[in-house]
Amino acid sequence: QVHLVESGGGLVQAGDSLTLSCAASTRTFSNYVVGWFRQAPGEEREFVGGISESGLSRTFADSVNGRFAISRNNEKNMVYLQMNNLKPEDTAIYFCAAGDNGFSRLSSKYNYWGQGTQVTVSS
Repeated sequence: QVHLVESGGGLVQAGDSLTLSCAASTRTFSNYVVGWFRQAPGEEREFVGGISESGLSRTFADSVNGRFAISRNNEKNMVYLQMNNLKPEDTAIYFCAAGDNGFSRLSSKYNYWGQGTQVTVSS
């Protein structure tokens, strides 16, 4: 069992930056791929980006590519999502997820999920 907790969400203005954190409660954190997903009201959950077990490989959705970055610190069981040049379209609840089935853009491939943190971007 892996417990995940997101933090760092809030209300920001368009063009601002914000960094989200994901804390994991497992001694084998380096065995898990971590993905970030978001869900806006009335919309399906959307893949944002993911990072490999070692942290050497990263993948992003086209909508955030070039603006967002992901990093991880396996010694601290932490993953970070750095969001730059935020847009109103980025407004959503952001979730981190962990999986042991390798990287995927599909939410169904991840076994463990945090409760989410709200990010609101005003224009």
